[in-house]
Amino acid sequence: MHTLLKKIIWILVILLGVAAVTGIALNRGEHINALWFVAAALSVYSIAYRFYASWIAAQVLTVDDTRATPAERLDNGKDFVPTNRWIVFGHHFAAIAGPGPLVGPTLAAQFGYLPGTLWILFGAVLGGCVQDMVTLFLSTRRDAKSLGQMARDELGPLGGTAALVGTFSIMIILIAVLGLVVVNAMKHSPWATATVAATIPIAMIVGFYMRFFRPGQVLEASALGVILLLLSVVAGGWIDNHPELRKLFDHEGLMLAWCVMAYGFAAAILPVWLLLAPRDYLSTYIKVGTITLLAVAIIILQPEVKMPAMTQFIDGTGPIFGGKLFPFVFITIACGAISGFHSLIASGTTPKLLINERDIRMIGYGAMLLESFVALMAMIAATVLDPGVFFAINSPAGVVGLAEADAVAKISSWGFPVTVEQMQLLANQMGESTLFARTGGAPSLAVGMASIFGSAFGEKLLALWYHFAIMFEAIFILTTLDAGTRVGRFMLQDMLGNFWPKMGETSWTPSVVFTSALVVGGWGYFLYIGVIDPNGGVNILWPLFGIANQLLAAIALCVATGILVKSDKFKYVWVTGVPLLWLVVITSSAAWEKIASDDVRIGFFAGAEDLATKLATGSFSPEKAKIAPQLIFNLQLDAWLTLFFVALLWLIVFDMLRVSYRYLAGKSVPPLAEVSYSPSRLIEKWVRD
Repeated sequence: MHTLLKKIIWILVILLGVAAVTGIALNRGEHINALWFVAAALSVYSIAYRFYASWIAAQVLTVDDTRATPAERLDNGKDFVPTNRWIVFGHHFAAIAGPGPLVGPTLAAQFGYLPGTLWILFGAVLGGCVQDMVTLFLSTRRDAKSLGQMARDELGPLGGTAALVGTFSIMIILIAVLGLVVVNAMKHSPWATATVAATIPIAMIVGFYMRFFRPGQVLEASALGVILLLLSVVAGGWIDNHPELRKLFDHEGLMLAWCVMAYGFAAAILPVWLLLAPRDYLSTYIKVGTITLLAVAIIILQPEVKMPAMTQFIDGTGPIFGGKLFPFVFITIACGAISGFHSLIASGTTPKLLINERDIRMIGYGAMLLESFVALMAMIAATVLDPGVFFAINSPAGVVGLAEADAVAKISSWGFPVTVEQMQLLANQMGESTLFARTGGAPSLAVGMASIFGSAFGEKLLALWYHFAIMFEAIFILTTLDAGTRVGRFMLQDMLGNFWPKMGETSWTPSVVFTSALVVGGWGYFLYIGVIDPNGGVNILWPLFGIANQLLAAIALCVATGILVKSDKFKYVWVTGVPLLWLVVITSSAAWEKIASDDVRIGFFAGAEDLATKLATGSFSPEKAKIAPQLIFNLQLDAWLTLFFVALLWLIVFDMLRVSYRYLAGKSVPPLAEVSYSPSRLIEKWVRD
């Protein structure tokens, strides 16, 4: 009877999922209820986790819960520490959930709600979750080695070296995009700037609290931090209304960019307990709590999605970024569907904490499902806005014009009516001076979240909800920005240590300062590119970020596919091989368009040539003529970087295919680096107790 009831429940879940996805895909009416999105997500995620993830864990990976993990065998109380699985889940989610699942879906909404929603749902369960879980398993079986080291061990020095170089390069691009999102959210917004600035000393207060005042009291310290963060949002409003204090936090983008660079440098050299650790604690609570609250508000309100299923901009004429639906929706939405950055975490800190292999499905597959749900919430928050408002916020001044009247006229001509008065009223409600041309995705997402929260919990507090949402996004972003800078510093120290061993000592102060400065200088330069770009930086940096991030995912899946072949599991190669093939296609296609397209809004070389022609003919104003040479160089640099990334991808793919062919042909290949079986004493103790 119990088994029959379970079958009936799962049949109902499957029917609900099919109905919800079909309704979303086929609806062509005026509006669709956002509740269908939540129902589709929960159904698809439940089915995938219960059946597909279980099958992969049992049949493809052959997870063994009697096997000792690196955390148990190599326990040193520092890096390798057997940790409760829920704590590991929280750590893993906090580390992988950066701004990607928030910003990517918001930007991709220019194509309409349908393409991005389907990619978020099925890209995650078939690609992103598989990559995360498989990478975590492989690293756990190899003493928690990094992705680059696994590539070197399993594929050889050629693929391994390419993986290490690609990983470091991607990290630089990733951090630059994160910084750009923060800068665009804070530009000329004293309230947002004051609130985001307050998160830094709050994290340090929590760090001191846990280390000196109440060691080990994580929940207590986190509660203190959350209360202080909420108070900082209120204090930001008070500062914004103070005629003198607001001047201290009202800045241009370039000034804010320098501040973000200074913060990144400080975060890379300060003790980890002082800033990074407490920020992880705070971000976990804020992230999970806010997304849960947003989901509850959507269920209560059942708001209508006002964006069309697909807009006319699928042809590549979109105002937010250039490029057709294929392949750019799959590049714009990386995190939330599949993200290569996750493989760095799944082969980094997480396998050093894992207490039992049976938890790999929950942590690897489950945490990625939660991030995908975050992405879907971002898609809903963006698409419940009036489309005219959405495009007014996200379209750069270089596309719609500097004057507000010109902007609304341009946007209205697309079939998405909006007025200056409507935008001014919305800005006043949100406590901002203007919301025009606030590119980068963060401001429009904050407006959407504030609208939902305001309707559910009090419209009189719209400004408070808006700046709470900005703070929420900053928590996502700064956590990844400071951690990424520190990881980049470690990677650079390892590389330089091959030439000068002293530089490889992570605690040697000259090495720490020198490598931190180089890493910050690298991503700081690309941040500078985005800030001075009249189109808001999104056209230049986000496609490059998406291509680079998907390249890293392809590297992880290459390593996984090669190991499956060498493990005599060729019949299961499709599990990682199919998402790998898809990534190779979309990454190569996007890279080709960014390099070869004649459209100045898509092709990097075409954009640089167009700027050079206008500069030579004197078509620019003196202000724009001053920065034009820099923009020309930046576009050319981005083109060569894209070419480098795609060449790196194909090099690694061919190296994996070479190793796989040699193995199947019975020729010599690098041996499997999996450590030998060692029984777990922890599981024995658990059974005995």
